[in-house]
Amino acid sequence: MALIALKRSHIIAAAAMTALVAACATSSGQAAPPIAGPAPVPAPETGPITYASSGHAGMDAWRAAFSEKALAAGHDRDVVKSVLSGISPLELWLGSAFQPAKTGIEDQAEFAKPIWDYLRVPMSNSRISTGASRLAENPALFDALEAAYNVDREAIVAIWGMETSFGAVKGNFDAPNVLANMAVEGRRKSLAERELLSIIKILEQGDADRDDLIAGWAGAMGHTQFMPSTFIAYAEDFDGDGKKDIWENEADALASTANYLANSGYTLNQPWGIEVLAPTGFDFSLADGNERRVETWSGAGLVPARGGAFNTGGANYAELWLPAGAEGPKYLLFNNFKAFKTYNNADSYAFAVGLSGDAMGGQTGPVASWPTHLTPLTVAEIKILQAELNARGFDAGVVDGIPGRRTKGALQAFQKSKGLVADGYPTKQALSAVMGSPAVGVASSTN
Repeated sequence: MALIALKRSHIIAAAAMTALVAACATSSGQAAPPIAGPAPVPAPETGPITYASSGHAGMDAWRAAFSEKALAAGHDRDVVKSVLSGISPLELWLGSAFQPAKTGIEDQAEFAKPIWDYLRVPMSNSRISTGASRLAENPALFDALEAAYNVDREAIVAIWGMETSFGAVKGNFDAPNVLANMAVEGRRKSLAERELLSIIKILEQGDADRDDLIAGWAGAMGHTQFMPSTFIAYAEDFDGDGKKDIWENEADALASTANYLANSGYTLNQPWGIEVLAPTGFDFSLADGNERRVETWSGAGLVPARGGAFNTGGANYAELWLPAGAEGPKYLLFNNFKAFKTYNNADSYAFAVGLSGDAMGGQTGPVASWPTHLTPLTVAEIKILQAELNARGFDAGVVDGIPGRRTKGALQAFQKSKGLVADGYPTKQALSAVMGSPAVGVASSTN
């Protein structure tokens, strides 16, 4: 009853106040002001997003179509607009000087250079000393990373060095703009659009702000160059500040790399590779990409180049790899090498990560010398080799100029058929041997 009475008194008081306001307004000759209600809520925008022109007709058309696709997929309208509003054509991708070959995989250093030339930068004194210093500067961080992710600290720092020289060259492009240019250029349109959708998702999840999204020329971001989809899958907030900052926060960036390697199958305290020596007369055609038990390799006569017994930390299987043929250093490769290749699917890249990480930890390699007297093939010459091997019935696969496992296997098969050392190393000498052999269906001439 008291509550009812209180409410009634409030109502009476309010009515009296209203009457008083009305009376004052009447006595002054003015109409009583209306009682203000809540401000009207504007209707949400619908339909296509309107953008200012980028100055490039093809980019404007692509943006309109992609924007509509993103909205149809249920993405936040404001986020989509923030990602696409400021895009503009880049000379690198859409300018008159654009050269597709310069951004093609076949022209990347890890495929185009002799292995010993490719290793000059990652194995330079400055790279190794800087990496060793970074390890020594913050042992507590690397202890925590190893404990959390079961990835060796040397591997983490080696990738950091390979990707951005420890943060010195992270890139200064706007990631959405680079990816938009890539999509408009067209050769990697599907990839670029998938990565742009990942960018949108990153912003929707609050894992980064729009201004954070700085990248290299192909859209990879941060200290260890994560693509946006990789960020979504593996980026970590290691210091617990609420952001996954791979751009400025070294702990977050290195934890993200460790998480990536861990999810790629890396195992703590196991080797990525062990350099070996082979006995005279060894059958190098066994370097065929197939894994065999370490005991099998030992039984075939392979021994560690540094002496002693094989110490594999429990890794039982390895493949034999000849990065420069039978005359150069020889390695047994383990599962951790495969984990490195998930970052960049090139043997030379993974090899550089492994070698440089070892060197940062105090073990420089390889022991054996590089056979620099041999002349490796150029990309154009490898294409010739592939075509000629295919013509002779040795399946080298697609003629792409990349000396991958299939090409080397085809060359090995050819070498073995001719009684040559079957190491599969594509040199000018090997190409001459192939060219001197008749193609399938072509009879050799006799004098």
